[in-house]
Amino acid sequence: MSCRKFDILSMRRWFRNFWAIASGLLIWLASASPAMALDYDKQFLVGEDFSGRVLTDSSFTKSNLKSINLSHADLRGVSFFAANLESANLEGANLRNSTLDTARLIDANLTNAVLEGAFAFNAKFDGATIDGADFTDVDLRADAQKLLCKTAKGTNPETGRKTRETLYCD
Repeated sequence: MSCRKFDILSMRRWFRNFWAIASGLLIWLASASPAMALDYDKQFLVGEDFSGRVLTDSSFTKSNLKSINLSHADLRGVSFFAANLESANLEGANLRNSTLDTARLIDANLTNAVLEGAFAFNAKFDGATIDGADFTDVDLRADAQKLLCKTAKGTNPETGRKTRETLYCD
């Protein structure tokens, strides 16, 4: 009888531990972000449509993203290090705290984009449309800032900040 009692007690402990672990895992999964960071490093994504997608903390390092559509996408914390974003549509995109260092944003559409806190020190913005873009606390080189100030205008509809003021023009 003592063996049977031991087996029942062992099974009860095992089930109690199992449910404790399982419920903890379920709580963790429920609290985890629904969007997992994705790795698009060194990809050829010319002309692809990622509009409106949640891509937080993903990486597009050294990817060819020419003419990609990232309009209204959530790109917070995304790495575009050394990416080719030539003629990319980033209209209304959330680029807060993203890495744009050494990225090519030539002729890109950044209308109403929020780049607050982004790192874009060696980014190229030649011909970029920045109407209503918010560059608050963006790390830029002086020559890039001067170039952007030549065409800066508008107010960002989300943050209410004027593009020229966020770039410290004038």
